[in-house]
Amino acid sequence: MPILAEITATFAGVGLVQAGLAVGALKRFNRQPRVTRADRPPVTILKPLKGDEPLLEEALASFCTQSYPDYQIVFGVQDAADPAIAVVEKLRLLFPQCDITLVIDPTQHGGNGKVANLINMWPAARHDLIVLADSDIHVTPSFLDRMVTDLAEPRVGVATALYAGVVGGGSLAARFGAAQINHIFLPGVLVGRMIGREDCLGAAMAMSRATLARIGGFPALLPHLADDAAIGRLVHAQGLSVALAPTLVLTTVAETTLRELFRHELRWARTIRALAPVSYATSLLQYPVFWAMVTVLLGEFRLWSWLVIGVVWLARVMEARAMSHQLGRGGFSGLLLPLRELLSVVVLLSSYFGNRVVWRGRVMEAAESGSRTRLDKTHRLSRDIKQA
Repeated sequence: MPILAEITATFAGVGLVQAGLAVGALKRFNRQPRVTRADRPPVTILKPLKGDEPLLEEALASFCTQSYPDYQIVFGVQDAADPAIAVVEKLRLLFPQCDITLVIDPTQHGGNGKVANLINMWPAARHDLIVLADSDIHVTPSFLDRMVTDLAEPRVGVATALYAGVVGGGSLAARFGAAQINHIFLPGVLVGRMIGREDCLGAAMAMSRATLARIGGFPALLPHLADDAAIGRLVHAQGLSVALAPTLVLTTVAETTLRELFRHELRWARTIRALAPVSYATSLLQYPVFWAMVTVLLGEFRLWSWLVIGVVWLARVMEARAMSHQLGRGGFSGLLLPLRELLSVVVLLSSYFGNRVVWRGRVMEAAESGSRTRLDKTHRLSRDIKQA
């Protein structure tokens, strides 16, 4: 067996071990006791919106059916013609008992439109516990109880939620996108927690008003493209921890073409790469089927190399099915797994050849500056042109 083929076969084994560890971690996550905080203090949910999107009404409605006794939902848009406003108004009719506030404010405070929206929404927030949730997130009725429980611990600065992908629209691209989240991203997060990493995931986060003030409030997040990672770092800088809330939320994957999906995943990849270029490179070990395919090439298509890819592929399919079972989601075709891993590797490698990203129609640049990812010259150039 050529030495390089031995190395790539070993990489494939490492990927299988990591996927197996993630399945075990998710089992333990699902089995942990769900404790409800006795005092259940009032909560404000901040939901920045921008435009309509598949399953938007279903996602937002899931926040209106919480079993929590006292909570406020603040929706925010920056355009009076935003189609998301009609969805919010419909929710007001469907859930008259729900405390809903809509903020329409076009003020731009900086390059990160989501953070600017949050700054505009902030004066409408009435309660001392804050939950931030993206527009495409679906939650269960116990979501708020699960998110605020860990905040009773003084050492916890922010609680974050694991998320899985749900296909919106049923396109092949959406299925690929959900598979990336469920079988690559989420296992990586779980294994990261096992080795002591505390990722702060932006799908849903909870913190107190006091903690938000300690880290500088929302204006402190304006320079950052990855505002969730910035919150995690600022919280850690205060000597506080990032807790993983005992709840799983779902995020809509709505891309209709592989081109859209590639651009979306490239934005994620370049953002993460800018934050942690070395550790992100090691995530190449997450792709056992890819490494098995490389082993076939380096093994000059000999019989043993085909045995390697057969065993690795079968094991990977079984692990993916176990992960889907734990997530309560439909499985992803084992026949598509090699293509999914190949696409992920292309995205990862592409992230090292440029900093340009496109986020909701805005061109930005993810670049490391000190320890932070900044919106830099591309946005500033656009801003300068508009001001000229």
